[in-house]
Amino acid sequence: MENSRFQVETYTLKNQDCFAIFNALGNIDVESNPEEGFYYKGTRFLSKLTLLLSNYRPILLSASIKEDNTLFTSDLTNPDIYEDGELIIPKGTIHIFRSRFIYENCCYEKLIVRNYHLSPTSIELTLCFQSDFSDIFEVRGFKRTKKGKLFEPTVEKNRLIIGYEGLDGKKRKLEISFSKTPEILFRDCAKYRIKLYPRKDFQLFITFRFIIEKEDNSKLPYSKALYLLRKYYKEWENESCMIYTSNTLFNQWLKRSLSDIAMLTSRTPFGSYPYAGIPWFNTIFGRDGIITSLECLWIRPELAKGTLAFLAATQAKDFNPLQDAQPGKIVHEIRTGELVEIGEIPYGRYYGSVDATPLFVILAGQYYERTGDLEFIRKISKNIFMAIEWLDRYGDMDGDGLVEYVPSEVGLINKGWKDSEDSVFYEDGSLAKPPIALIEVQGYAFRAKKEAAKLARILGEKELANSLEDSAEKIKHTIEEKYWCDDIKCYALALDGDKRPCKVRTSNAGHLLFAKVVPVHRARILYQLFFEDHFFSGWGIRTLSCLEKRYNPLSYHNGSVWPHDNTLIAYGLSLYGLKEGTLRIFKSLFEASTFFKLHRIPELFCGFKRRHNEGPTHYPVACLPQAWAAGVVFLLLQASLGLSFEDNKIYLHHPLLPSFIEELWIKNLKFREGSVDLHMKNYGEDVIVNVTNKKGNIKILIEK
Repeated sequence: MENSRFQVETYTLKNQDCFAIFNALGNIDVESNPEEGFYYKGTRFLSKLTLLLSNYRPILLSASIKEDNTLFTSDLTNPDIYEDGELIIPKGTIHIFRSRFIYENCCYEKLIVRNYHLSPTSIELTLCFQSDFSDIFEVRGFKRTKKGKLFEPTVEKNRLIIGYEGLDGKKRKLEISFSKTPEILFRDCAKYRIKLYPRKDFQLFITFRFIIEKEDNSKLPYSKALYLLRKYYKEWENESCMIYTSNTLFNQWLKRSLSDIAMLTSRTPFGSYPYAGIPWFNTIFGRDGIITSLECLWIRPELAKGTLAFLAATQAKDFNPLQDAQPGKIVHEIRTGELVEIGEIPYGRYYGSVDATPLFVILAGQYYERTGDLEFIRKISKNIFMAIEWLDRYGDMDGDGLVEYVPSEVGLINKGWKDSEDSVFYEDGSLAKPPIALIEVQGYAFRAKKEAAKLARILGEKELANSLEDSAEKIKHTIEEKYWCDDIKCYALALDGDKRPCKVRTSNAGHLLFAKVVPVHRARILYQLFFEDHFFSGWGIRTLSCLEKRYNPLSYHNGSVWPHDNTLIAYGLSLYGLKEGTLRIFKSLFEASTFFKLHRIPELFCGFKRRHNEGPTHYPVACLPQAWAAGVVFLLLQASLGLSFEDNKIYLHHPLLPSFIEELWIKNLKFREGSVDLHMKNYGEDVIVNVTNKKGNIKILIEK
């Protein structure tokens, strides 16, 4: 898409399966930004929303989203308004307050128009609407040859209904209702003629309800819906571990990140699940949900439990080539919408990723370590060992001990987290020949088998545990033997179908540190490599070194900077005691966050070298907010503090804090049957830790 939300300042709201993108005026203008609209379950229900005062567009004063992501507000005023060449309302005498939020399947809006003129004023308030019922993939650029039927709108006294029947046979409706009956209500607009005396106001509530046939949903009064939404966020905050620091800017990043995770998380029949990101990925993604849950595990383990339960319930049981499904495989993404229903898009339930399955097992092992919830692990143990079996039986396509993939019949060509078509290549820039065995996936497989062995031993399966340990050690040996390249001082990006290494320096190799699969001397080499100028932009580690043929700082995966990628590397460095690297990445991402609106760090940004007194260069269509980007601050803190959990003990391994944090407070850190509050003070090369409150039989062990 040529336009982007960075060319036109936009705001985002989301609740459950509904989200909205609109401009600072509160309007939807797809000509300025094609992504804007009100969306529900993969369909854009509202594609135009314009507010006019006597046919004039209001002037923006200010706009904001509340810190907890509940409410958008916008303050507007009038330009000079003329009638027959005569000035009838001077500029800046009418104030328009606009507020909006989303709850369940409705978008609620309040308008207050107030007169600050000395004389009574008559004004016409007009709201214009349009619905295109475009599938999210159409908005993204998918070209359709045929669409469903758009019905003639139904106009009632104070309600407008716009309907559409898709090629999937489903009827979708947008219902727009008004608290006050308009003087004129057309198929595409509502008009109010308002006479306002000085210091008097006109108040209007508008509800946009998104309806898909056979769904049981309803609308609530504005105040009740807002109360329930705020109650949800307050409960989320109270149930989470809370973190405060002496740095105000850092606190804003922390607060926004926690609010974004809360906003992106949706309820499922199996528990809470973090949707991947807005606008393109407001749905279940296996890999994204797992990594987000890992990032947030220490502050909110319930998120991991919901994610694991959902992925276990949707784990593939049979073969389905069109879904890329094989027994034991963890789902890549689940979509709804017309294009999915009629089979034009293969992502209804799609199992294309090669890494979600080992990552599922890693999360299960880490969840047990964090919570000791053996009952839940028993419940999903079959799924855990089915996932391990998939690695050996179907993931390893030729029996050489490596996990490989080939392009899907319909769907992804590349199946790691860098899933662009051009993300796997040889040193000369030519694309690699499948099957592809990505380096980071072998690391995930190693870590998955280590975690599964731990769980097998706890479950009394000693023979299985020993077998998994042996298998993990073989993977470790193979990584060293097959992937290490002395000439580039890095692990190869991948092996191709002929087992030829792709000798390319990428951030993928850094994920081996997260898996803790490489020897210490190799970890130190990677540490040095990643902070050389060709890799480190000043804002973070690039996905691809500048020395490589396909390097492009403007690309999606070949030279950009991804916060979650950097954070997994930072966490990995901390596991090897290389915390100087952890803190350097932490500092660069914190400083980057200060340049983004609302302190909301995006999915990725461009990989240009850092320039003095300038922020990172935006990537034009990055998801914002995005779950695993929002989660990075929590994993960075965990890595810096060396925080881990075992039995009834909380460990702090050589805790350090970045230079920009002088003091840190952690409150309501729940563990097993108790909780603890901690206060930490930074002394450069040391951190003093004080336990300010403790409930239950918890031990705090500090290793320095």
